[in-house]
Parts: sequence; C-alpha cells; structure tokens
Amino acid sequence: MNRISRSASKQVSIPASRPRLPLVFLLSGLAAILAPLHSASADESSPVVYVEGNDPSNNSVLAYHLNRHGELEQIEGSPFSTHGKGVFDASLKLGPFDSDQILTTNAERTLLYAVNPGSNTVAAFHIQADGSLEDVAGSPFPSGGTNPVSVGVSGDTLVVVNKAMDPAQPGSLVPNYVTFRIGEDGALLPKPLSSVQSPVGSSPSQALVSPDKRLVFGSDFLGGKLQSFVLTPGGRLEQNAPQAPSAAAYGTSPAPRLGLGLAANPRRPVVYVGLVTISKIAVYEYDEEGVLHFVRAIADSGAGVCWLRSNATGTRLYASNTGDASITVYDTSDALNPVELQRYPLLGGGNGFQLELDPTNTHLFSVTQRASATTAPGTGNNLHVLDIDANGLLSQSAQTQALPVSALVRPQGLATR
Repeated sequence: MNRISRSASKQVSIPASRPRLPLVFLLSGLAAILAPLHSASADESSPVVYVEGNDPSNNSVLAYHLNRHGELEQIEGSPFSTHGKGVFDASLKLGPFDSDQILTTNAERTLLYAVNPGSNTVAAFHIQADGSLEDVAGSPFPSGGTNPVSVGVSGDTLVVVNKAMDPAQPGSLVPNYVTFRIGEDGALLPKPLSSVQSPVGSSPSQALVSPDKRLVFGSDFLGGKLQSFVLTPGGRLEQNAPQAPSAAAYGTSPAPRLGLGLAANPRRPVVYVGLVTISKIAVYEYDEEGVLHFVRAIADSGAGVCWLRSNATGTRLYASNTGDASITVYDTSDALNPVELQRYPLLGGGNGFQLELDPTNTHLFSVTQRASATTAPGTGNNLHVLDIDANGLLSQSAQTQALPVSALVRPQGLATR
C-alpha cells in the first residue's frame, strides 16, 4: 500500500546505560509497536472510498482506505482498470458533462458498477474484503446506448442512464434510460429489460432509485425536465409524464428552469432537487406511482447547487455547490422544511462535484474537478475527507488528496464501502 502520512514517524532510542536485551525480545517489542500501524492499514472494517478517474484513454477506479488516523491510503492494486474510456472535455465547460452516480454499489456492497462514458460500457467488479476490486467475468458490458453516465441498483436490476453527449461520438444520438438484469455473479445479462428515450440534447444525468426500490427518478438536465418511473418487478421502466421544475420555485427570475442533482429522503416519500441556476433546493413529495408534487424551494447560500445526499436517518441533507466549491448542510428532521445549518468551503481550488457518505455516516467524501479554464492545470482535481459530528456538521479531516490524473482529466463519481 502507498501510505500517505501527516507527520514523520518518531524515532525511539534506548539509553546506553540499560542492560542489553535478547534480540528476540527486542524484535517482539518492535512488532508490538508497529502492530497498530499495520492493523490500521489493513483493517478490513475501515471505510473505503472509490473514485472514477475518467481518463479518456484508460478509465479506472481509484480506491482508498480511510485509516483510524483519518488518513487516506491507496489500496494495493489501485487504480483498477475498467477496460474502457472516460470522456475528454477540452472546452472545460460546466454543464453538458455533469452527472451523478457514476459509480454505485449493490445493497450488500459486494459489487461495484462504473460507467465507461467514452466507450459505451459499464464495468462490474467484485469488492474484496480488503476493498480491492476484481473484474466480474465478462466485464465491461454494453450500456444499451451512447455515453453512459449514471447507474443505480434495485435488487437484481441495474438502471443505466446514457447521456449521448460525448464530443468524441458526434451525431444526433438519442439519450435513454435502460434497465438490465444482474446475474448471480454480478454480470449484466446482454438483453436490456427496457429502454425509454429522452429528447436529443436533453442531457439526462442521474438514475436515482427510491429507498423502497420501486421507483426511479431522473433529471434531463439541459432538457429542463424531471423524470419518474415505476420499476416493475420484472425490471421494466414505466414512465410518468416528464415535468419541468416548478415555476413557483423561480418566481420572477428569468433563469432557465434546470434541475440537476437528486436525493431521496430515506424515511419519507420526498425527493430533493438541486436548482443550479438559482441556487435553491426544490422539495417534492411523490405518490405511489412516483409522480412528483412540488412543495417549496429553499435558498442555498452557496453558488450553483448541484449534487445532493441524505444521511441514513433522513435528518441531514448535504448539497455540493459547484460555483464556489462548498458543501451546505441542512436539517431535514422535518423532511418538507429543510433548514440550512452550515456552509463549508472546500480547499484546493476547482469546482465542487459529487459527494458521498461512508456507511457509518461519520465521514463525507467530496470530489472537486478542474472544470474551468480559470483553474490552474494540475490543481483542482482533489478528493476531500470531511468529518461529520454528532449534529451532522462538517469539519476538515486529516487531508485533501490530490488525485493522480493528468491536468485535463476530470475525475468524477464516488462510492463507499
């Protein structure tokens, strides 16, 4: 493992006046001193975070342990090749290439799925006890469309969003939402279960599966529509009528009505939507069929709110603000009335993108990208580790990790184990 430490190790000396001890005793004592460090590195219960490199020539998944000192240690064998391509964005524009759930795990966190947006496939991995990844036989698998950007799991069904906006694959390519059956070994069966098209250029960006696994929500970002589907027991998508973000959220603002990131409250039938052009979060209730009903919109003190995550109890909502690289924390004890508690700035330059909680909800990971020409080459592509206290508030953990990617690559997507 490549260990990343905050401080140099201390030297221990033995006074010359002390009697010499047998070599075996000294070695056993040294082993006792070093044992905690070794167990911290190899502790299979420690949180693991995965980041997609998104390299257009050789896409991969970077994997890190978070040890008991709050330090990231790259897992042996990382990065793990997805045997596909990322997406190259020479323009460094915000918007067309944005997405969420680039990586996802199954409920048991034994399988990891990762999109290859530049080669139209989905990679599948077995997650080993130490957090390392092993290819599922036959991986990667066709995504059922062009430029896959998001994946969601519901039992033995994988939902894939194909954005169809890769500049290296020009043409009037139609984006879609596709479902596949997951075999017992984690492989995707070749024939899609269903496919629902979206308009050309609509830029669908996320495959959010509801907490009860019955529904799927999506955002056709540049098309200005929110999507919802019933996911049948057979894995088929039954589409509800797409709807624009509520005009009531925008008032007299002339800003385009564009919803981007989505998060579901785990305790209530509520979906939160990032309204990036007005820096607000829209609150929607949904019915048994997944039809969305607007409740209200809450201001976000950050700039350009995009991606959202709820904690496991539904009492806190975390929002990633791309415009000022910050994370906003909301109290959602009343799910329909979020109250802002904190805005926490991220260090190291770049733009704030995806975020993810570890399984214990004691740490939050965030990726920043060099997504603007104003960010100096070689900076901005970072993985941040934040601590979450008993009140759900954030503080800086041990480090901000520069991700080992080239200057024009935009790493993206997070999953945890």
